[in-house]
Amino acid sequence: MNFKEATEMYWSFGLGLLAICLVSFIDDVKTLSGKIRISVHFISVVLLLYFTKTFNLLPLWTWPIFFIMIIGTLNAYNFMDGINGMTAAYTLVTLLTLLYINHDIISFTQENFIIYAILASLVFLFFNFRKKARCFAGDVGSMGIGFWIIALITLLIMKTQDYKYILLFSVYGMEVVLTIIERLLLKENIFEAHRRHLYQLLANEKKVPHLVVSSIYAITQLLINIFLIYSKLPAVINILIIFIPVGSLYLGLKLNLKKKMQSVIK
Repeated sequence: MNFKEATEMYWSFGLGLLAICLVSFIDDVKTLSGKIRISVHFISVVLLLYFTKTFNLLPLWTWPIFFIMIIGTLNAYNFMDGINGMTAAYTLVTLLTLLYINHDIISFTQENFIIYAILASLVFLFFNFRKKARCFAGDVGSMGIGFWIIALITLLIMKTQDYKYILLFSVYGMEVVLTIIERLLLKENIFEAHRRHLYQLLANEKKVPHLVVSSIYAITQLLINIFLIYSKLPAVINILIIFIPVGSLYLGLKLNLKKKMQSVIK
């Protein structure tokens, strides 16, 4: 692919990525208003959906659903970037899975489009997957790589018309959704910072090493990905098979951990 072809194919993705990274970088340095952030996120998602041809392939009534899901996933990626190695390990597992699918199962994008993201993730992994990390993703890093992975998964879904690939985000998605539900039940402001995620409780309260927690999350998603690749079941059945046991395990661990913490306080 020459420069002209690449420009014609990837300009909307590149512009959307630039916009979301720029606003996230500024927000890392100086807090921006929520209206500015959400406006830029909206524009970036429009460009992403244009790039993935979602507007052409899906009916009008589904567009708001995709907007909500993508913006929610972007923020989930940001929420989960809280301990050393988490974003680096989870991202690498997801990208390697997408590379395998693209190479051995169905070609849904240019292979280099995945490889470039893998190379960037490996560099970040080298400096971040440490007891004392030498660099951190910040909003700009987590939102940027989240945007790239969402673009890849959307391309895959549009190519296959198989929505089971949403589950490539299942560990992050489940953690964020269940934590939001918990905070709503406790009547907390879900837009304020908190430490209610399971990984936060494990790393900060139980003092489990960051790299152990990050590895558990990455390995869990890897096992789900392996099942997902070879499963021939409908998307809804796959979702139930994954979410019921994993969700039950997550809630059980969290409740047990909280009971132990409360008993120590008493």
